[in-house]
This record gives sequence, structure tokens and C-alpha cells, in this order.
Amino acid sequence: MVKAQRKGARLLRNKARVLIVDDHPVVRLGIRQRLALEPDLEVCGEVATAAEGLGAVEALHPDVALVDLALDDRNGLELIKDIVFRGIKTAILVVSSHDESVYAERCVRAGARGYLNKSQAMDSVVEAIRCVASGRLYLSEAISSRLQRRDRSGRAEPVDSPLDRLSDRELQVYEMLGRGHTVTQIAEKLFLSPKTIETYRAHLKEKLNLRNSNELTHHAIQWVLQRAR
Repeated sequence: MVKAQRKGARLLRNKARVLIVDDHPVVRLGIRQRLALEPDLEVCGEVATAAEGLGAVEALHPDVALVDLALDDRNGLELIKDIVFRGIKTAILVVSSHDESVYAERCVRAGARGYLNKSQAMDSVVEAIRCVASGRLYLSEAISSRLQRRDRSGRAEPVDSPLDRLSDRELQVYEMLGRGHTVTQIAEKLFLSPKTIETYRAHLKEKLNLRNSNELTHHAIQWVLQRAR
């Protein structure tokens, strides 16, 4: 359920209204308390799932939506695509613990206006919100340079990692395999058939040059563990 803080119109005129989409109550609380100190920012709602996030964006029309990628029901990347598909003008800022070298450019391609790692100080979150609310992109220097080089050349840069060859859905399946999910569990989570997930697994083995399903699972588990360190 959306926890909306509806204050009078006089308070909303000069404030950027922010929606928090994150499944960790402590994270939501920390962001809400920090933004309460800013005269030009206001939390208009907070939700824990992608489904609630989409509903809140449609109902509240926030200026900025802070979106985590790891949500209970769906990947935050899918939420970004849903918001953009509906033509909603809310600026999306991803605040996630996921590796920016893997996910930041994907999020921007999907329609996000910025990407920030959760390890950054809360002051950086405030800066990023103001940046995307003003219509600008907020990205690390490394990701910005990568995007600029690609734009100037008109073609994609050579991939730094085999994972860069994966589609968004393939990467999602790969990560879920690394977290110990079975084919059936992944299919249920993504609302797809087990046969479709098997097709994605076949693509993953081919693109990552892995010989069999056991090797794919081991490879995915090691990747997830490395990112958690």
C-alpha cells in the first residue's frame, strides 16, 4: 500500500516530490529522514514492490522515483520499462547495490535518468535527486565516459565482460540461477513457462561459452558471490 504524505498545496509548490521504491524498510526510513531536512525535497510516498511502485507513480505523479533493482516481486529494471512505456514523465533514479558496470547503462537505456550505488553517502543521494529532477543525467564518471565514447563513435564499444553480451532478461535469469533458484522457481517469478527459461539457459551457455547446465549454475553462483563481497 502506498504510504502517501499529502501536505497542503502551499508546501508542494516549490518542492520536488520523491517516491521511494525499495523493499528494505530501513533504507526507506533513512532516505525519508534525510530528505525531510531538505527544503526543496519531499517524500510523497514509499512502496516495497514493483507493482506498488507502478501504481504509486500513476497515482501520485512524483517528480522523481528512487528505484532499487532488487525488489520482491519483479526486477526494478522491468519497473523502469513499465513507467517509460506508459509515458509517465517521472524522472527515475536507480539507487541499488548492483554493480554499476553491469547495470547502469542498461538502466539508462531503459529510461532511467541516473544510477547511484547504495554505498554512496546520503548527501550523494540528495545531489542525484536534484540532478535528475532538473532534467540532467546523474552517472559516475566512468559510465558517463563510456556513454560519451559510444555516442561519438556511433557504435558500441568492445565488451568488457561476456555479461555485456546478455540481454536484460538473460542477465536476470543468470542472476537468479546464481541465487539458487530452480528453473520452475524462475519461471513462476518471471511469469514465464519453464520451457522459456530453458531457452534462456541455452542462450546463456552459448554466450558465456559454458558446456552444460551444471557449469552455468556454478558460474552464476560464483558471480553472485563475488558481487556480494
